[in-house]
Amino acid sequence: MDSDKLIIGMPAGSLADPQRGGNLVTLLKAAGFPTKGYDQGGPTKFPLNAVLLGWDGRPQEFGSQLAIGELDLAIGGDDWIRERSLEFKYEYGRDVQLKRVLSLGRGNVRIVIINRPIEGGLSFDEWLRKLLAAKPLVTMVSEMPYIALEWFQNKIAALGFEGSHGRWAVQKYHMPPKIENGLVIYETWGKTEAKVVNGAVDFGLEITQTGSAIRNYGLQISDEILQSETAIYINPRIAENPAKRDLAQMFLLNLYGAMFAENKVLMFFNAKKEQVPGVLEYHMTNHLVAAEPTMNEGAAYTEFSVQLDVDDPALPIARVRYELAKIGATGIETVPLDSCIPSVDAITF
Repeated sequence: MDSDKLIIGMPAGSLADPQRGGNLVTLLKAAGFPTKGYDQGGPTKFPLNAVLLGWDGRPQEFGSQLAIGELDLAIGGDDWIRERSLEFKYEYGRDVQLKRVLSLGRGNVRIVIINRPIEGGLSFDEWLRKLLAAKPLVTMVSEMPYIALEWFQNKIAALGFEGSHGRWAVQKYHMPPKIENGLVIYETWGKTEAKVVNGAVDFGLEITQTGSAIRNYGLQISDEILQSETAIYINPRIAENPAKRDLAQMFLLNLYGAMFAENKVLMFFNAKKEQVPGVLEYHMTNHLVAAEPTMNEGAAYTEFSVQLDVDDPALPIARVRYELAKIGATGIETVPLDSCIPSVDAITF
């Protein structure tokens, strides 16, 4: 590991596309970390920040790269980080401690259990209980087999089938089963729905945003395991290196500032001295300030600045500008914000 630089896992795929993935490229630029090459498939460079080293990769792999110290910090989905951590647990008997330090509020998906429609008015648990009682070996399919395994083990514990179905095997799709009883999870690379709807497995675990593809296949969602979004994870051992910890704090704090500023603007305007009391009353009545207004007093005029949320239906910006103008505000300027950092304490890890 490079001891002088912060090594950042940069996710390939939709997050690297400026038109998709919540526009991560624009977010990084607003945070003060413009990238070169990232949106072209790599290699990713940070031309203004030589202390940052981009490591292009798949989010599916970042959990293991963080665990072994190949990366200091990675941008990836909660689901894939959890999947790799569980793989370490189940396959290698290792407890991996990765820390989630910042949500990016992007890439929201749901991890759900899907199956063919259940007949007879049974609940999913009732149907599963009957299935387990009838079949010593049940099968499912998933892109995330270890999340599926954890879910199944919790489920059989609740239903009382730990003794008969506690064994498990993760295998490639339709390879001969390694076990005679328990659960075989076939690891797949997509189109989970097709395997379930055609009866190739008993049920599956799927990644979905809206559930539309699942409905199109005539399948039902019977359980939701977790909700996932894009976040930043670190290996806690980074705290043992003061230089890297400081770089991580800088990176995270500026990303936080860029996200905090999203959908916000800064409004500047002037008011004559005799109009200041009316402007202050408007600030307080409409809760435009938390503690006290920001004012810059001159000889004849006072300049005000106020931060506004562009998506606030209770206080539309157009109305604020109009009402301020009516009470005498002049030179009303509205400026988009790239970043707004409340304090250094906004990020702690």
